Amino acid sequence: MASKPGRRPKPPPEQQWEELLTFQHFQKTSLSRHSYGYAQGTMRALIESEFSRLRGITYLDHAGTTLYPQSQLTRFMDDLTKNVYGNPHSQHISSKLTYDTIEHVRYRILEHFNTTSEDYSVIFTSGSTAALKLVAEAFPWSSASSENEGSRFCYLSDSHTSVVGIRKIAEAMQVSSVSLKPEDILLSEKSNGAVYEPACETPHLFCYPAQSNFSGTKYPLSWIEMLKSGRLSPMTTPGKWFVLLDAASYVSTSPLDLTIHAADFIVISFYKIFGFPTGLGALLVNNRVSHFLQKTYFGGGTAAAYLVGEDFYVPRKSVSERFEDGTISFLDIIALKHGFDILERLTGGMENIKQHTFALAHYTYTVLVALRYPNGAPVIQVYSDTEFNSPEIQGPIINFNVLDDNGDIIGYSQVEKMASLHNIHVRTGCFCNTGACQRHLKISNETIKKNLQAGHICGDDIDLIDGHPTGSVRISFGYMSTIEDAQTFLKFIITTRLGKADSKLPFQVTPGETAAVTGEPVVQDEWVNKHETGKLGQEDGLLQTELDKSSMTTKETDFHPPATKPGGGLQIPSLTAAATLDGRLPKFTITNIYIYPIKSCAALEVTKWPIGNQGLLYDRNWMIVNHNGICLSQKQEPRLCLIKPLIDLHRKTLVVTAEGMDPIDVPLDENNGKENQICQSKVCADRVNTYDCGEKISDWLSKFFGRHCRLIKQSSNFKRSANKKHTKDSSHVTTASLSLVNEAQYLLINRASVLELHQLLNESDENGTKELLPMRELIERFRANIVINGTQAFEEEKWEEISIGTLNFLVLGPCHRCQMICIDQKTGQRNQDVFQALSASRKRKVNFGIYLMHEPSDSSSSCFLSVESQLLPVLKDTENHS
Repeated sequence: MASKPGRRPKPPPEQQWEELLTFQHFQKTSLSRHSYGYAQGTMRALIESEFSRLRGITYLDHAGTTLYPQSQLTRFMDDLTKNVYGNPHSQHISSKLTYDTIEHVRYRILEHFNTTSEDYSVIFTSGSTAALKLVAEAFPWSSASSENEGSRFCYLSDSHTSVVGIRKIAEAMQVSSVSLKPEDILLSEKSNGAVYEPACETPHLFCYPAQSNFSGTKYPLSWIEMLKSGRLSPMTTPGKWFVLLDAASYVSTSPLDLTIHAADFIVISFYKIFGFPTGLGALLVNNRVSHFLQKTYFGGGTAAAYLVGEDFYVPRKSVSERFEDGTISFLDIIALKHGFDILERLTGGMENIKQHTFALAHYTYTVLVALRYPNGAPVIQVYSDTEFNSPEIQGPIINFNVLDDNGDIIGYSQVEKMASLHNIHVRTGCFCNTGACQRHLKISNETIKKNLQAGHICGDDIDLIDGHPTGSVRISFGYMSTIEDAQTFLKFIITTRLGKADSKLPFQVTPGETAAVTGEPVVQDEWVNKHETGKLGQEDGLLQTELDKSSMTTKETDFHPPATKPGGGLQIPSLTAAATLDGRLPKFTITNIYIYPIKSCAALEVTKWPIGNQGLLYDRNWMIVNHNGICLSQKQEPRLCLIKPLIDLHRKTLVVTAEGMDPIDVPLDENNGKENQICQSKVCADRVNTYDCGEKISDWLSKFFGRHCRLIKQSSNFKRSANKKHTKDSSHVTTASLSLVNEAQYLLINRASVLELHQLLNESDENGTKELLPMRELIERFRANIVINGTQAFEEEKWEEISIGTLNFLVLGPCHRCQMICIDQKTGQRNQDVFQALSASRKRKVNFGIYLMHEPSDSSSSCFLSVESQLLPVLKDTENHS
């Protein structure tokens, strides 16, 4: 059963926390029984020689994919440069070399699993999913009839989605499918209540994972022999059981001996073992049952002979050739040879990897379950069927959720964002294993359906619904994982969850190093309206003449800065006291307006700016992409904030500046730029039409970042429709158009909300005297378009609509914050304090600011936003939502 917090060991005294994280404690708890490292060399030497790219990164998603060593790529590329590999279906010399090499790799795979071609055949597929599908399509299902009940497909509830999907193929063959809980099989094993009738040959298929990709539980390989011998039966239906073993997760860190555990079908993915190549897997078929597989489709290379005009087809005799349709991925297969060679050279074999990875998992688990809040509540809820006592029953996977001191679960998305701030890579969600997720998190079938109706789908970041988790966090170790990886992760958990409760913690987590960038000095500017200075910034000077020619549709009023309390501090009136006689909310004032011409680059602050059909004119019309055409963001490249764009409407020019670089001009218009299409996941997976801004700006950006970059601009004749997920009324968004923003046309934040966070940050300083972040810098981190002087923190989240003069805006919802708020927009340096403080104060979701969409009117007059303009909100109809 799933582990429960109440069963965990008592927390150690606080002075022992430091000891828990020492290498000596690790040796005491793990090395006495399980080996850490390899005889071939030290772990430090392994990392420096093969995985130097991991410097500053703690990678803990090896169950997702392990990492490839440098020498594997080097030897593979050396092989390709020295040899000519032709299509294996041809007959010339280079083709023969390819064919022979592939056959050698087949033998090498079988050797890895301690078997030979006499017993098993290797069928290459695009992955383990394709291998599972192949078995489902070729299995000799027997449909139900009056004479017999027909075949059955049984699978463990703790199975990957790709296993569960077989039931749709079975359904098409009129075959019933049944999912079984692990405890049901274990009870059947103990009772030995199998129904075995040798005379009945109805074929049934049972599939289970050798290792759960959710929890790392290793299910008994002894089930294989028991099922085949008839001593164990998933159901009471008579017939002959075939075993399909999903070994993809298991073989990534454990040896599998097919001489002992001779399953009928075994599916594997090679990137789980080597990290490279991806998109290549295999189905290992026991030769004793290969003749049972029935193939319908035949592709290139699978036929011994066939006729075009007559239903005549003779398959090749070899099982591998019969099922490998078309030309297989022969270069990737050749890469496997180098993968096996390097893995053996670095580690000495899979048994060593099993011991090494389990030692790390056992140690990490031991510390995690010992962590307690000062009130005695556990910090971690682990989802496991074992106590991590043996690598024979537990793999190097730890699945868990983080709890607060009240025992409530903290959403996995929030934990993942926090981990990313420390350069720790974890996996979250349900891991394509809904069955295990339901079982461990106690999620009913009805709840799954309700969550879907609430908007939650597999793979998103909706981690809590009505306070209940939709998934969890998973860490997993690989053969190159180190004790430092485990310690870094544990320090992260202790510091983020217990650091504030216990100031005596003897250590502090140091995030991954980032390149030091010299930035401008921070301006100490709290609650100062731009007009009070009597000065215009450079960017305003460029626009002043042009904007003075235009008439405003908004009514400007005098700006009154907030009053101060006696003795200092801001006097913020209550919402009730500030209400007008007619019951409407008071008018708020815009204090700052920002546009971001280049996505993820520095802000351009203005006092008056025209509104376009996609938001503020030229807001996020450009973006910087890498050599693959993928949009760069500050999460991957923090120095983007050092790129400072200005708009010169007189010359119709975008001026791009950066310290140490000469300014460069880019035309605002498209001119004769070349248009192309790209797909950007960071633009809500929308495909947008863009054009390239040319070689000069590309060279300029490439020089600044030290890698190839290009600047592209959204085509003016392309309309990107607004995402409908923010509002139930689709009529509001059918005509709305977006630039290259992530979510909505506008983002608004409230100074009162910023002030509350600012005070929290100051309180977190143990001396209470050091101002961690000036207000202006804190505002800049949230990268809003509109900043207002609200009266209460987060009151903006209660608004449904707002009006600014004759302009009307629909509130689409809150902005869910990511790690970018931890980046100093003046220097590009990261600091976790802002996200941690916001996370602690907002509890379940890290929301800050609201998204707006402009509702265009029939007025033909020019529209502008201006600092000091008044804003009038309309509250949500809470009565209809109660």
